[in-house]
Amino acid sequence: MCIGCKACEVACKEWNSVPEDGLDFTAMSFDNSVGLGADTWRHVAFVEQRRPLGHQDAGVGRPAPVDLGMPSTELPGAYTGEEEREEFRWLMASDVCKHCTSAACLDVCPTGSLFRTEFGTVVVQQDICNGCGYCVSACPYGVIDRREDDGRAWKCTMCYDRIGDGMEPACAKACPTDSIQFGNLDELRERAAARLEDLHGAGVSSARLYGEDPGDGVGGNAAFFLLLDEPEVYGMPPDPVVTTRDLPSMWAHAGLAAAALLVGAAAAFAGRRR
Repeated sequence: MCIGCKACEVACKEWNSVPEDGLDFTAMSFDNSVGLGADTWRHVAFVEQRRPLGHQDAGVGRPAPVDLGMPSTELPGAYTGEEEREEFRWLMASDVCKHCTSAACLDVCPTGSLFRTEFGTVVVQQDICNGCGYCVSACPYGVIDRREDDGRAWKCTMCYDRIGDGMEPACAKACPTDSIQFGNLDELRERAAARLEDLHGAGVSSARLYGEDPGDGVGGNAAFFLLLDEPEVYGMPPDPVVTTRDLPSMWAHAGLAAAALLVGAAAAFAGRRR
């Protein structure tokens, strides 16, 4: 499980030369990157909840307070509310571009800057991008964004250069807990399903997989997640749908409207000539 170390964020920036995007205090717990964007291709979300994490026993007892021999009226750690700490939990998740099977950003790109790789991922070619921003509004997850200095679109490439050389993405390589795993998609789905079953067996009934279903509104994602609460809690849409799904019917209706307009204009013109 993700422990919120942000090693993936750092590795992503270092390998892909992603610019630093601010280390400001946001008043949102320890989350200094807030969300995905042109200069944040990996985002570790920190969600604080006043709720226990199921009924699991970590097997580690709390040590008794130790008297350090320092002059004080009370022992260190006493009266700090430690008896209530089990009612609080962190939800952490390392978010990234989902590399959708049905990617709306691909559908709307007028220059062919976005393309589907041989690995099934979606990559932006910055030397072709004209900065139109169509892909930004088309993404159902709000992943892709334009940089302020040059206007071009940027997002995670799933380290296309690394996997092309037989290496795993930098984020997966840097993850100390193997929370981020890379491999064959079917094998990852099986592994995730087994982990989900373990969590349910341990009493974490709220655990769920997000984005692994090929039958969902985007045809399934190449990057999917094991969540411990509703997707909205992590800032993810509960039922994402490819935003270009209705384009064929929209064009059909537009064509019918245009044809009707032409027929009406022709009829009016013919009536005037009489």
